[in-house]
Amino acid sequence: MSVGDTIRAEIKRRIGRGEDGVVSDDESLLDSGILDSAAVFELVQFVEKEFGVRVEDDEVVPEHFESVGAMARLVEGKKK
Repeated sequence: MSVGDTIRAEIKRRIGRGEDGVVSDDESLLDSGILDSAAVFELVQFVEKEFGVRVEDDEVVPEHFESVGAMARLVEGKKK
């Protein structure tokens, strides 16, 4: 499972979107209301634990948590 797929599955689990509810790589999770600020911090904890990376406070910005693709790029960049 790719980083994006793992993040997408966690978002679906948290928001209760079933298999037919698509969360695309570039869908704005913040603008659509799928994620709020509390959910972003929960996802920070998830990606840190799941992928063994550290997300610094100054990296918790909308640009990194706007979409599944943005989160996957952040994680993949930290794993290098």
